[in-house]
Amino acid sequence: MPFSPSDIAAANTPAVLIDLDIAQANIERFQDYADRHGLKVRPHIKTHKLPLVAEMQLAAGAAGITCQKVSEAEAMIAGSAAVTDVLITYNIVGAEKLAHLKALATKVKLSVVADSQAVADGLSRIFQDGPQPLTVLVECDTGANRCGVVSPAAAADLAAHIHRSPGLVFGGLMTYPPAGGEAAVERFMAEAKARIEAQDIAVPVITSGGTPSMMHAAEAPVTTEYRPGTYVYNDRSLVTRGVCGWDDCALTVLATVVSVPAPNRAIIDAGSKTLTSDLLGLNGYGHVLGRDDILIDQLSEEHGRLVSSGNIGLSVGDRLRIVPNHACVVTNMVDHVLAIGAGRPAPELLPVAARGKIV
Repeated sequence: MPFSPSDIAAANTPAVLIDLDIAQANIERFQDYADRHGLKVRPHIKTHKLPLVAEMQLAAGAAGITCQKVSEAEAMIAGSAAVTDVLITYNIVGAEKLAHLKALATKVKLSVVADSQAVADGLSRIFQDGPQPLTVLVECDTGANRCGVVSPAAAADLAAHIHRSPGLVFGGLMTYPPAGGEAAVERFMAEAKARIEAQDIAVPVITSGGTPSMMHAAEAPVTTEYRPGTYVYNDRSLVTRGVCGWDDCALTVLATVVSVPAPNRAIIDAGSKTLTSDLLGLNGYGHVLGRDDILIDQLSEEHGRLVSSGNIGLSVGDRLRIVPNHACVVTNMVDHVLAIGAGRPAPELLPVAARGKIV
Protein backbone atom coordinates (compact mmCIF):
# COMPACT_ATOMS: atom_id res chain seq x y z
CA MET A 1 0.00 0.00 0.00
CA PRO A 2 1.62 3.31 -1.05
CA PHE A 3 1.69 6.48 1.01
CA SER A 4 -1.71 8.20 0.83
CA PRO A 5 -2.30 11.96 0.64
CA SER A 6 -3.37 11.86 4.30
CA ASP A 7 -0.11 10.09 5.22
CA ILE A 8 1.83 12.82 3.43
CA ALA A 9 -0.17 15.56 5.12
CA ALA A 10 0.31 14.08 8.60
CA ALA A 11 4.07 13.52 8.43
CA ASN A 12 6.46 15.92 10.17
CA THR A 13 9.05 17.12 7.67
CA PRO A 14 11.68 16.66 6.52
CA ALA A 15 11.02 12.93 6.63
CA VAL A 16 12.57 9.92 4.96
CA LEU A 17 9.82 7.71 3.57
CA ILE A 18 10.33 4.01 2.81
CA ASP A 19 7.89 1.96 0.73
CA LEU A 20 8.64 -1.59 1.88
CA ASP A 21 6.57 -3.13 -0.91
CA ILE A 22 8.79 -1.48 -3.51
CA ALA A 23 11.86 -2.58 -1.53
CA GLN A 24 10.53 -6.16 -1.51
CA ALA A 25 10.07 -6.09 -5.29
CA ASN A 26 13.63 -4.77 -5.71
CA ILE A 27 14.98 -7.53 -3.46
CA GLU A 28 13.13 -10.25 -5.35
CA ARG A 29 14.18 -8.93 -8.75
CA PHE A 30 17.88 -9.41 -8.09
CA GLN A 31 17.45 -12.56 -6.03
CA ASP A 32 15.62 -14.13 -8.99
CA TYR A 33 18.45 -13.11 -11.33
CA ALA A 34 21.09 -14.51 -8.98
CA ASP A 35 19.19 -17.76 -8.51
CA ARG A 36 18.95 -18.24 -12.28
CA HIS A 37 22.70 -17.79 -12.63
CA GLY A 38 23.84 -19.77 -9.62
CA LEU A 39 25.06 -16.75 -7.67
CA LYS A 40 24.75 -16.34 -3.92
CA VAL A 41 23.49 -12.95 -2.76
CA ARG A 42 25.05 -11.14 0.19
CA PRO A 43 23.41 -7.70 0.25
CA HIS A 44 25.23 -4.73 1.71
CA ILE A 45 23.14 -3.28 4.53
CA LYS A 46 24.86 0.14 4.53
CA THR A 47 22.02 1.32 2.29
CA HIS A 48 19.19 0.65 4.73
CA LYS A 49 20.83 -0.08 8.13
CA LEU A 50 17.57 -1.73 9.24
CA PRO A 51 17.36 -5.26 10.71
CA LEU A 52 13.83 -5.53 9.31
CA VAL A 53 15.03 -5.01 5.74
CA ALA A 54 17.94 -7.40 6.27
CA GLU A 55 15.38 -9.99 7.34
CA MET A 56 13.44 -9.35 4.13
CA GLN A 57 16.61 -9.94 2.12
CA LEU A 58 17.48 -13.12 4.01
CA ALA A 59 13.93 -14.45 3.70
CA ALA A 60 14.13 -13.93 -0.07
CA GLY A 61 17.20 -16.16 -0.23
CA ALA A 62 20.29 -14.11 0.65
CA ALA A 63 23.17 -16.22 2.02
CA GLY A 64 24.15 -13.58 4.57
CA ILE A 65 24.75 -9.85 4.81
CA THR A 66 27.60 -7.47 4.13
CA CYS A 67 28.57 -4.69 6.54
CA GLN A 68 31.13 -1.95 6.14
CA LYS A 69 32.19 -1.37 9.72
CA VAL A 70 32.42 -3.41 12.93
CA SER A 71 29.89 -1.25 14.79
CA GLU A 72 27.46 -1.59 11.89
CA ALA A 73 27.72 -5.37 12.13
CA GLU A 74 27.20 -5.20 15.91
CA ALA A 75 23.98 -3.22 15.44
CA MET A 76 22.60 -5.61 12.84
CA ILE A 77 23.42 -8.71 14.90
CA ALA A 78 21.85 -7.18 17.99
CA GLY A 79 18.78 -6.19 16.00
CA SER A 80 17.89 -9.53 14.45
CA ALA A 81 18.35 -13.18 15.32
CA ALA A 82 18.09 -13.91 11.60
CA VAL A 83 21.50 -12.32 10.99
CA THR A 84 23.91 -15.23 11.42
CA ASP A 85 26.46 -14.80 8.60
CA VAL A 86 28.30 -11.49 8.17
CA LEU A 87 31.08 -10.30 5.86
CA ILE A 88 32.77 -7.00 6.77
CA THR A 89 34.31 -5.55 3.59
CA TYR A 90 36.69 -3.07 5.18
CA ASN A 91 40.27 -3.22 6.42
CA ILE A 92 39.97 -3.43 10.21
CA VAL A 93 42.81 -1.60 11.93
CA GLY A 94 43.18 -0.61 15.60
CA ALA A 95 43.11 -2.39 18.93
CA GLU A 96 39.59 -1.37 19.96
CA LYS A 97 38.03 -2.38 16.64
CA LEU A 98 39.87 -5.71 16.71
CA ALA A 99 38.66 -6.43 20.24
CA HIS A 100 35.07 -5.81 19.15
CA LEU A 101 35.64 -7.99 16.09
CA LYS A 102 36.85 -10.86 18.26
CA ALA A 103 33.70 -10.61 20.36
CA LEU A 104 31.53 -10.61 17.26
CA ALA A 105 33.18 -13.80 16.04
CA THR A 106 31.68 -15.66 19.00
CA LYS A 107 28.14 -14.69 17.96
CA VAL A 108 27.90 -15.30 14.20
CA LYS A 109 29.72 -16.77 11.25
CA LEU A 110 32.11 -13.94 10.48
CA SER A 111 34.39 -13.08 7.56
CA VAL A 112 36.53 -10.02 6.91
CA VAL A 113 38.91 -8.73 4.23
CA ALA A 114 42.52 -7.60 4.05
CA ASP A 115 44.60 -6.08 1.27
CA SER A 116 48.00 -6.11 2.99
CA GLN A 117 50.12 -8.21 5.28
CA ALA A 118 49.93 -5.43 7.86
CA VAL A 119 46.14 -5.78 8.11
CA ALA A 120 46.32 -9.58 8.09
CA ASP A 121 48.98 -9.59 10.81
CA GLY A 122 46.83 -7.39 13.04
CA LEU A 123 43.97 -9.87 12.65
CA SER A 124 46.28 -12.79 13.36
CA ARG A 125 47.61 -11.30 16.60
CA ILE A 126 44.08 -11.03 17.97
CA PHE A 127 42.71 -14.35 16.73
CA GLN A 128 45.70 -16.65 17.19
CA ASP A 129 44.55 -17.56 20.70
CA GLY A 130 40.83 -17.62 19.84
CA PRO A 131 38.54 -20.65 19.96
CA GLN A 132 38.28 -20.70 16.16
CA PRO A 133 40.13 -19.09 13.26
CA LEU A 134 38.84 -15.97 11.50
CA THR A 135 38.02 -16.25 7.80
CA VAL A 136 39.85 -13.58 5.78
CA LEU A 137 39.34 -12.77 2.09
CA VAL A 138 41.88 -10.90 0.00
CA GLU A 139 40.48 -7.64 -1.34
CA CYS A 140 41.42 -7.06 -4.97
CA ASP A 141 41.46 -3.86 -7.03
CA THR A 142 39.83 -4.75 -10.34
CA GLY A 143 39.59 -1.18 -11.58
CA ALA A 144 37.90 0.97 -8.92
CA ASN A 145 41.29 2.23 -7.65
CA ARG A 146 40.23 2.26 -4.02
CA CYS A 147 41.43 -0.50 -1.70
CA GLY A 148 42.74 -3.87 -2.84
CA VAL A 149 45.88 -5.60 -4.09
CA VAL A 150 46.61 -4.49 -7.63
CA SER A 151 47.64 -7.74 -9.32
CA PRO A 152 46.71 -11.42 -9.29
CA ALA A 153 50.26 -12.22 -8.23
CA ALA A 154 49.91 -9.96 -5.19
CA ALA A 155 46.56 -11.59 -4.39
CA ALA A 156 48.19 -15.03 -4.45
CA ASP A 157 51.04 -13.87 -2.23
CA LEU A 158 48.68 -12.40 0.35
CA ALA A 159 46.44 -15.48 0.23
CA ALA A 160 49.45 -17.64 1.05
CA HIS A 161 50.41 -15.30 3.89
CA ILE A 162 46.91 -15.49 5.37
CA HIS A 163 46.92 -19.28 4.94
CA ARG A 164 50.13 -19.50 7.02
CA SER A 165 49.03 -17.00 9.68
CA PRO A 166 48.00 -18.34 13.11
CA GLY A 167 44.34 -17.77 13.90
CA LEU A 168 43.35 -17.10 10.29
CA VAL A 169 41.92 -19.14 7.44
CA PHE A 170 41.96 -17.96 3.84
CA GLY A 171 38.37 -17.53 2.66
CA GLY A 172 38.62 -16.34 -0.92
CA LEU A 173 38.74 -13.15 -2.97
CA MET A 174 36.67 -9.96 -2.80
CA THR A 175 36.34 -6.95 -5.10
CA TYR A 176 34.25 -3.84 -5.58
CA PRO A 177 34.67 -3.07 -9.29
CA PRO A 178 33.58 0.00 -11.23
CA ALA A 179 30.28 -0.21 -13.10
CA GLY A 180 30.66 -2.33 -16.21
CA GLY A 181 33.80 -3.99 -14.89
CA GLU A 182 32.74 -7.61 -15.33
CA ALA A 183 35.41 -8.46 -17.92
CA ALA A 184 38.15 -7.07 -15.67
CA VAL A 185 36.77 -9.01 -12.70
CA GLU A 186 36.81 -12.22 -14.72
CA ARG A 187 40.40 -11.73 -15.91
CA PHE A 188 41.81 -10.72 -12.53
CA MET A 189 39.95 -13.27 -10.42
CA ALA A 190 40.48 -16.20 -12.78
CA GLU A 191 44.23 -15.62 -12.79
CA ALA A 192 44.40 -15.01 -9.02
CA LYS A 193 42.35 -18.16 -8.37
CA ALA A 194 44.65 -20.25 -10.56
CA ARG A 195 47.76 -18.89 -8.84
CA ILE A 196 46.34 -19.58 -5.38
CA GLU A 197 45.15 -23.08 -6.25
CA ALA A 198 48.60 -23.83 -7.68
CA GLN A 199 49.82 -23.45 -4.08
CA ASP A 200 47.29 -26.11 -2.96
CA ILE A 201 45.11 -23.47 -1.29
CA ALA A 202 41.37 -23.62 -1.94
CA VAL A 203 39.47 -20.51 -3.06
CA PRO A 204 35.95 -21.14 -1.71
CA VAL A 205 34.44 -17.70 -2.38
CA ILE A 206 34.88 -15.02 -5.05
CA THR A 207 32.63 -12.11 -4.15
CA SER A 208 31.91 -9.00 -6.21
CA GLY A 209 29.44 -6.18 -5.84
CA GLY A 210 27.84 -2.97 -7.00
CA THR A 211 24.22 -2.18 -7.86
CA PRO A 212 24.78 -0.37 -11.20
CA SER A 213 26.07 -3.58 -12.86
CA MET A 214 24.20 -6.17 -10.81
CA MET A 215 22.10 -7.44 -13.72
CA HIS A 216 25.37 -8.21 -15.55
CA ALA A 217 27.00 -10.02 -12.63
CA ALA A 218 26.86 -13.36 -14.42
CA GLU A 219 29.14 -11.97 -17.15
CA ALA A 220 31.98 -12.68 -14.69
CA PRO A 221 31.26 -16.40 -14.19
CA VAL A 222 34.26 -16.86 -11.90
CA THR A 223 32.22 -14.94 -9.32
CA THR A 224 30.35 -17.07 -6.77
CA GLU A 225 28.67 -14.29 -4.76
CA TYR A 226 27.38 -10.76 -5.32
CA ARG A 227 26.89 -7.87 -2.89
CA PRO A 228 24.37 -5.25 -4.10
CA GLY A 229 23.57 -2.40 -1.75
CA THR A 230 21.60 0.51 -3.20
CA TYR A 231 19.34 -1.85 -5.19
CA VAL A 232 17.03 -2.29 -2.21
CA TYR A 233 15.91 1.37 -2.38
CA ASN A 234 17.38 2.72 -5.65
CA ASP A 235 17.99 6.44 -6.13
CA ARG A 236 18.38 9.19 -8.72
CA SER A 237 21.88 8.08 -9.69
CA LEU A 238 20.56 4.65 -10.65
CA VAL A 239 17.55 6.01 -12.53
CA THR A 240 19.93 8.23 -14.49
CA ARG A 241 22.07 5.18 -15.35
CA GLY A 242 18.98 3.38 -16.62
CA VAL A 243 19.14 0.72 -13.91
CA CYS A 244 15.59 1.39 -12.69
CA GLY A 245 12.70 3.84 -12.96
CA TRP A 246 11.23 6.36 -10.55
CA ASP A 247 8.54 3.84 -9.56
CA ASP A 248 11.34 1.51 -8.38
CA CYS A 249 12.63 4.04 -5.84
CA ALA A 250 11.57 2.87 -2.38
CA LEU A 251 13.18 5.79 -0.52
CA THR A 252 12.02 9.36 -0.93
CA VAL A 253 12.48 12.50 1.12
CA LEU A 254 9.32 14.38 2.01
CA ALA A 255 9.89 18.13 2.31
CA THR A 256 7.75 21.19 2.91
CA VAL A 257 7.98 24.47 1.03
CA VAL A 258 8.81 27.10 3.66
CA SER A 259 9.44 30.10 1.45
CA VAL A 260 8.64 31.32 -2.08
CA PRO A 261 10.76 34.46 -2.30
CA ALA A 262 10.52 34.83 -6.11
CA PRO A 263 8.21 33.51 -8.84
CA ASN A 264 10.84 31.05 -10.09
CA ARG A 265 12.35 30.08 -6.72
CA ALA A 266 11.23 28.21 -3.60
CA ILE A 267 12.91 26.96 -0.43
CA ILE A 268 12.23 23.60 1.23
CA ASP A 269 13.03 22.42 4.75
CA ALA A 270 15.47 19.73 3.54
CA GLY A 271 19.10 20.68 3.03
CA SER A 272 22.43 18.89 3.05
CA LYS A 273 21.63 17.29 6.43
CA THR A 274 18.75 15.44 4.78
CA LEU A 275 19.27 15.16 1.03
CA THR A 276 23.11 14.81 1.10
CA SER A 277 25.48 16.99 -0.90
CA ASP A 278 26.63 14.02 -3.02
CA LEU A 279 26.33 14.88 -6.70
CA LEU A 280 27.64 11.63 -8.27
CA GLY A 281 28.11 13.51 -11.54
CA LEU A 282 24.53 14.78 -11.60
CA ASN A 283 23.18 18.30 -11.96
CA GLY A 284 21.34 19.21 -8.79
CA TYR A 285 20.62 17.47 -5.50
CA GLY A 286 17.65 15.22 -6.17
CA HIS A 287 14.61 14.75 -8.37
CA VAL A 288 11.24 16.23 -7.40
CA LEU A 289 8.67 13.60 -8.31
CA GLY A 290 6.13 14.89 -10.79
CA ARG A 291 8.06 18.12 -11.43
CA ASP A 292 10.70 17.52 -14.06
CA ASP A 293 10.92 21.29 -14.55
CA ILE A 294 12.34 21.90 -11.06
CA LEU A 295 16.05 21.81 -10.27
CA ILE A 296 17.32 21.59 -6.68
CA ASP A 297 20.34 23.71 -7.47
CA GLN A 298 21.66 24.60 -4.03
CA LEU A 299 21.77 23.15 -0.51
CA SER A 300 22.79 24.65 2.79
CA GLU A 301 22.47 22.67 5.99
CA GLU A 302 18.72 23.08 6.47
CA HIS A 303 17.61 24.76 3.24
CA GLY A 304 17.14 23.37 -0.24
CA ARG A 305 16.75 25.84 -3.09
CA LEU A 306 14.42 24.93 -5.93
CA VAL A 307 14.45 26.85 -9.20
CA SER A 308 12.49 26.69 -12.44
CA SER A 309 12.90 28.38 -15.79
CA GLY A 310 9.31 29.62 -15.51
CA ASN A 311 6.84 30.17 -12.70
CA ILE A 312 7.59 27.51 -10.12
CA GLY A 313 3.94 27.26 -9.10
CA LEU A 314 4.54 26.44 -5.44
CA SER A 315 3.13 27.93 -2.24
CA VAL A 316 4.28 27.90 1.37
CA GLY A 317 3.07 24.66 2.94
CA ASP A 318 3.17 22.58 -0.24
CA ARG A 319 4.74 19.17 0.18
CA LEU A 320 7.13 17.54 -2.27
CA ARG A 321 8.63 14.06 -2.51
CA ILE A 322 12.23 13.95 -3.66
CA VAL A 323 14.33 11.03 -4.85
CA PRO A 324 17.84 11.81 -3.52
CA ASN A 325 20.97 11.39 -5.60
CA HIS A 326 22.40 8.82 -3.17
CA ALA A 327 20.04 6.88 -0.91
CA CYS A 328 22.75 5.28 1.26
CA VAL A 329 23.91 8.57 2.75
CA VAL A 330 20.36 9.75 3.45
CA THR A 331 19.68 6.68 5.59
CA ASN A 332 22.60 7.48 7.87
CA MET A 333 21.41 11.03 8.56
CA VAL A 334 18.12 10.26 10.30
CA ASP A 335 17.22 8.48 13.53
CA HIS A 336 13.98 7.09 12.09
CA VAL A 337 12.38 6.42 8.74
CA LEU A 338 8.64 6.43 8.09
CA ALA A 339 7.75 3.07 6.53
CA ILE A 340 4.66 1.80 4.77
CA GLY A 341 3.87 -1.55 3.19
CA ALA A 342 4.70 -5.13 4.15
CA GLY A 343 1.21 -5.47 5.62
CA ARG A 344 1.23 -2.23 7.59
CA PRO A 345 -2.18 -0.52 7.65
CA ALA A 346 -0.55 2.84 8.36
CA PRO A 347 2.94 4.38 8.26
CA GLU A 348 5.24 3.31 11.08
CA LEU A 349 8.35 5.01 12.45
CA LEU A 350 11.28 2.59 12.35
CA PRO A 351 14.54 3.36 14.19
CA VAL A 352 17.61 3.20 11.95
CA ALA A 353 19.49 0.68 14.08
CA ALA A 354 22.90 1.13 12.48
CA ARG A 355 22.68 4.89 12.06
CA GLY A 356 26.01 6.57 12.87
CA LYS A 357 27.84 3.23 13.15
CA ILE A 358 30.99 4.34 11.37
CA VAL A 359 33.76 2.74 13.47
